[in-house]
Order: sequence, then C-alpha cells, then structure tokens
Amino acid sequence: MDTNKSLFKIIPVMFAFFVMGFVDLVGIATNHVKLDFRLSDTVSSFLPSMVFLWFFIFSIPTGLLMNKIGRRKTVLLSLIVTFLAMIVPLISYSLPIMLVSFALLGIGNTLMQVSLNPLITNIVSGHQLASTLTLGQFFKAIASFIAPIIASWAALEYGNWRLLYPVFAGISIIAIIYLFLTPIKEDMAEGKTSSFIKCLSLLANKVVVLLFIGILVHVGIDVGVNLTAPKILMERLNMNIEDAGYAISLYFVFRTIGCFSGAFILSYLSAKRFFILSVVIMLLGVLVLFFAENQIVIYVCIALLGIGNSNIFPMIFSQAMHMVPDKNNEVSGLMIMGIAGGAIFPVFMGVASDTVGSQAGAIAVITLCILYLVFLTTQIKGKDMN
Repeated sequence: MDTNKSLFKIIPVMFAFFVMGFVDLVGIATNHVKLDFRLSDTVSSFLPSMVFLWFFIFSIPTGLLMNKIGRRKTVLLSLIVTFLAMIVPLISYSLPIMLVSFALLGIGNTLMQVSLNPLITNIVSGHQLASTLTLGQFFKAIASFIAPIIASWAALEYGNWRLLYPVFAGISIIAIIYLFLTPIKEDMAEGKTSSFIKCLSLLANKVVVLLFIGILVHVGIDVGVNLTAPKILMERLNMNIEDAGYAISLYFVFRTIGCFSGAFILSYLSAKRFFILSVVIMLLGVLVLFFAENQIVIYVCIALLGIGNSNIFPMIFSQAMHMVPDKNNEVSGLMIMGIAGGAIFPVFMGVASDTVGSQAGAIAVITLCILYLVFLTTQIKGKDMN
C-alpha cells in the first residue's frame, strides 16, 4: 500500500480517535453539574450512567449496522452524534439538557468504539496495524486529559466551564468533514457480526463470566476515579472545582504512560505477573487514598491508580479471546458490552458516599472493584496474551 495514501487516510482516523476521547469529559462535567444544580452524590452518580448504559444496549446492534452501511459510514454517524452531544449544552443549560447531552455522547462513543478499530484494518495491515492502533489510543488519551484542563481554564478565565463544548464541537466538525472527504475502500462482505444470543451464550463458560465481570469492574474503577478524584481534593483540602479538576488530567496522563510502557513490560514479564503487578499497584494506591490528607500523597495515589488500571482491559480482553478462539466476534461483542460497568459502579459510589457522608464511601467501592481483580488473578494464564 502506498505510504502517502495510507497517511492521508490515517490522519482523519486519528481525528476520530481524538473525538473518541471526548467520552472522558463526563468526569469533569459531572462534577460541575453537581455543583451547579446542587445535586447529591447519589443523584449526580446517575449522570455517567447516561453515557455508559448505551454500551450494553447498542454495542451489538452497531455491529449489525456496520455490516449494512460499512465501517466508514458508521464512524461518520458516530462523529455526527458526538457533535450533537457537544452543541446541546450550548442551546440551553439545565439538568434535563445535560442528560440528553450525556446520552448522545454515550451513543456516539458506542458507535465509534465498535467501528473505528475495524476501519483501520482497511487502511493498514501487518506490523503497521498494532502501531497505528497504539497511535490512535494516544490521540484518544490526549482528549481525555485536556478536557479537565480546558474546562478549568474556561471557568477561571471566563466564568463558564461549558466553553469546553464549542471547542470540542469544532474539532468534531473537522473530523466529520475530513473523514467524509476521505475515500476508504471496504469489503462489505467481511465477516459476520454476532447476535445478542451468540454473545450471551458465552456466559455459559464460567471463566468468560469472570472475565466479563472483570471488564465491568475495570471500567467502574476508571469512571469512578474520574468522578471521585476532584471530590476528594475538594472535601479534604477545600480546593475549588477548577483546581481539583486537574486531578482527572493527572489520572489520564499516567494511564497513557502505563499504556505505552505496558507493551514493553509484557516483553519481559508474563501476562499473569504483569496483571498481578498492575493490581498490586492499584491496591496500594487506593488503600493509601483512604487516609491521605496531603495533596502530593493524593496525587501519587491517583497516579498509581492510573498506571495500574491502564493495561487491565487489553489483558482481560486478550485472555477472553484465547479462551474461546473460535468465537472471537462473540467475545469482542461481549467484552465491549462490559464497558457498561461505567454506568453501574458510579451509582454505588454515589450512594456509599452519601451514606457515610464522605468520599470514603466511593473509595470503598473502588477498593471492592480492585479486590475482585485480585481474585481474577487466579484466572489469568501465565502465557503472553498479545
């Protein structure tokens, strides 16, 4: 394949990966909405559910849609839905409007998660595929950690954190136009997408069930830290939301560092040992976080959680693929559905925090999720899963 032509097609796909990272603005947005509308932790914890619930509902139907209209058109649709999610809060600012925005963000991200990675296989192949996917995750991570920075800057400079939305809306438009103008040849006959029944039939396998729950808790930890980190700083150090919001960026910076370093570490450690190391790092971070009152110590704990949780998804995903090698499509659909954990555990965290009257309740739920991953180490095989 001509390198220049491939590069021309990869650039708009990287824009799409950046837009995929918009889903992580839910953390800083939820914290602002909670303050703006004086919501309790329990009520505000339902806001991320409006984003991540759609992964359970739409992941497999998106695959069916992709078979009919193609991968590129499905990604374009996801970008359009995400653009709508960005402009809705600019029309009006109320709790119902924000719920609509979060729902559109979740639907758009589900469409994108299912279709964007397969689209890359129509552009590059062989050894270039892995590096291109890694590059895509890097661009996604940039969006994840700059969202809180933009929101905090906008709040401090202009008194309106929602200026984040027109910035991201503009980037969405660029991504839509660029990909629309980029022809990508697809084989519409490639593969058959799984049905709900085929995916759910995998739950008859005990180990697959345990791995699926592992994905649920992994995403629960991810979204939970995203939501809870600023609240801990505000509660214990009396920080304002603008300064506390940078904790989310810190988490995603170290999560990105962990993703890149993970590929090299797995060349020296077995998957089982690396999984254990990752879980131990998270456990250390969350246990110290229970008692941390110093800003530096809290930041270190957040960084440890980011590094520790950075490679859990690919390791569990790869393990599941190895468990049922003849049903990779079904395994993929089921694991993507597991991202719905971001809709489940934040609710428990909100209820727990309101019950005990502090963020220690949310930290306790995160700890339980990590303890499940401790148990899951007994199910991870020692061989390399890459």
